[in-house]
Amino acid sequence: MNRPRIGIGANLKQDEKGRLRHEVKQTYIDAVLAAGGLPIILPVLIQNREELLHCVDGVLLTGGDDIDTRPFGIPLHERAEVMLPQRQESDFALLKALDARPEMPVLGICLGMQQMGVHAGCALIQHLPDILPDGDRHRFDNNHHVKSELGHGPIASWHHQALADAAELTVIGWSDDGLIEAVRDHTRPFWVGVQWHPERTADAALGVGVVSRLIEACRSATRQATA
Repeated sequence: MNRPRIGIGANLKQDEKGRLRHEVKQTYIDAVLAAGGLPIILPVLIQNREELLHCVDGVLLTGGDDIDTRPFGIPLHERAEVMLPQRQESDFALLKALDARPEMPVLGICLGMQQMGVHAGCALIQHLPDILPDGDRHRFDNNHHVKSELGHGPIASWHHQALADAAELTVIGWSDDGLIEAVRDHTRPFWVGVQWHPERTADAALGVGVVSRLIEACRSATRQATA
């Protein structure tokens, strides 16, 4: 079977002259290739999200800066470092477009999981040190342990925000200090978010193995569609 085409959501940054640039870290591309997929970069576009979805078999929502909570009627934490508004609008437009394609496999990583959660109505912890004295252990690619349906072991993480609850999603992973580390929507074939960075995690199951689950879900969806 051909490599499933995985749409990787791009980040948006401004250079020193204020020009916008689309970025995708090499680690995401390498992880998709290692798992057997074909990486395709999805640009930051508020329109045409449905058309872009016709070009891919699955979607990987990447990490990035913080969610701006003000459009949701929630005051912004003073420690928040928000993404550019174009990316936020584009990402949530993509999530809305994916609601009309529930059969499409989706994996959210770090910010991607948080966006999936907020889209589903989850509350957001805007600064972990407010509730965890050692909240910085979840930053700087520090290793800590998780237990999840995807595996158990050490993971690399870099975040200071997290989901406070799962709302309509199901929690399928926790850190060793009780933080939500993985969620799933069991009404869809594969709609999974992980708070850690599998593309930078050495553990086989919790690293490339997580991306491999996305790839296999895409293969399964293709088989069912052509059966």
